[in-house]
Amino acid sequence: MRTKSLCLLCCAVFVVLTGIPALAHFDHHHQQQAIIPNLPATPTHSITTVPPNGDVNPYGVAFVPWGFPSGGPLQPGDILVSNFNNFNNLQGTGTTIVHIDPATSTQSLFFQGQTGLGLTTALGILKRGFVLVGNVPSTNGLGVCTQSGDLEQGVEQGSLIILDKNGNLVKTLSNAEFLDGPWDLTINDEGDFAQLFISNVLSGTVVRLELSINENDILDPVIVLSTTQIASGYLHQCNSAAFVVGPTGLAYDNDRDILYVASTGDNAIFAIRDARRTRKDNGMGKIVVNDAVHLHGPLGLVLAPNGDLITSQGDAVNEDTTHPSEIVEFTPWGKFVAQISIDPAIGGAFGIALHSFGDGFTFAAVDDNTSVLDVWVVK
Repeated sequence: MRTKSLCLLCCAVFVVLTGIPALAHFDHHHQQQAIIPNLPATPTHSITTVPPNGDVNPYGVAFVPWGFPSGGPLQPGDILVSNFNNFNNLQGTGTTIVHIDPATSTQSLFFQGQTGLGLTTALGILKRGFVLVGNVPSTNGLGVCTQSGDLEQGVEQGSLIILDKNGNLVKTLSNAEFLDGPWDLTINDEGDFAQLFISNVLSGTVVRLELSINENDILDPVIVLSTTQIASGYLHQCNSAAFVVGPTGLAYDNDRDILYVASTGDNAIFAIRDARRTRKDNGMGKIVVNDAVHLHGPLGLVLAPNGDLITSQGDAVNEDTTHPSEIVEFTPWGKFVAQISIDPAIGGAFGIALHSFGDGFTFAAVDDNTSVLDVWVVK
């Protein structure tokens, strides 16, 4: 009885401090439901992400969702990976997305865009058969960012590219106010309607795009209905190790309508309430993970089925050479659960993704030091 009372007290304190509803279903079985503690020491597959043109520095990772239409190269459970650097390893110049079949450990080219795009972690896949990817190009392909006051020079605004299920370009979205360095994204996907949350690395903001999707409309299958800035104030600046840092990983909890934001420069994870409905800028939201021991510049972010937050550490901020390239799991109220290193050198961890099936899951993480995707299949 005392344990239960303490648990309820902790939940009450969490609600008071953060204003975020506590999860009612967390109990003493939480550790068994966690992701990182259940990963084998060695990945099931380690697959190169380098395409024929030699692009390196993989950033974004996305699983093809259940319900994705057939008739193309992608099947539910397959993985896409976006590349940020070209074959010369220049930042902000990668142009490719590779398709990985985890069942056969094979890789193929899904998309190759124009020279110097710099495809980011903002990679997502809609159930109706479209792929979304952000880009933040370096000016003239030089791969150098220079800070001038609040402005990052040598970095272009970028855009959001929409592809069909075969990797063909459908349209490009560009907006100086709402798409200012699209660095990462997550999707609240309802089929013919979707909400797209995007973090902007050059303005330190998070925006919500509401989309109408009609795959049968040949002329304009994806239409932006509205755009709202829902968060701002995150630190953004050039970084010698990571080119540029700002708000990065996003994870959306549909049940509680909370958007989590991993802010690299602030070395913290924040929560934005009413993310689906809000019509105002909520600032930085509430801090839910503020752990200088385990956070080392959080980048990628995913929400586990049990509500835990899993985040990759890029080591560009609060570096710890004794714990390099970590992927760390926290409870929704910021308690450390577990960690794993994917590379003995710093700076390897970036994009991560999670795909559930039956009574198991597949977890994928890029190692951008080696340009490899590590895949754990847990049944």
